[in-house]
Amino acid sequence: MRGRQATALTGYPTRSAMRIPSDATIDDTKLTNYLLVERPWDDKSGYLRRAGFELKNWSDLRTAIRQLADDVDAIADLSNEYGTFYRVEGTLKGPTDSVQVVCIWMQRAANGRFHFVTLKPSTARRGNVSSTL
Repeated sequence: MRGRQATALTGYPTRSAMRIPSDATIDDTKLTNYLLVERPWDDKSGYLRRAGFELKNWSDLRTAIRQLADDVDAIADLSNEYGTFYRVEGTLKGPTDSVQVVCIWMQRAANGRFHFVTLKPSTARRGNVSSTL
């Protein structure tokens, strides 16, 4: 399904769908110093723990994020002077369970390279994944 066009039902321009390239980077510190660390605000570690992701197995989270990016089309969301942001929604498969997430990736304007920005819990339910185009 690479290169297919996503149809926007909201009247906004259609957004193209693609796969995140295999050479896209995921910064280790994004996982070990942010996503898997309990925070007083915008904590994601508790949600990720539901699927079995913890600091001790942080590389499993990296693998699951990469697998999701390989399996699911990325939708171009918005662009600014820094680059284009892409959204990948789906099931993140952990060591003990799965959770629904939205992963945000960015293609840098400066060099065209992709890198992982963050993830958040998805509001979509299993079997009824909705898009927020």
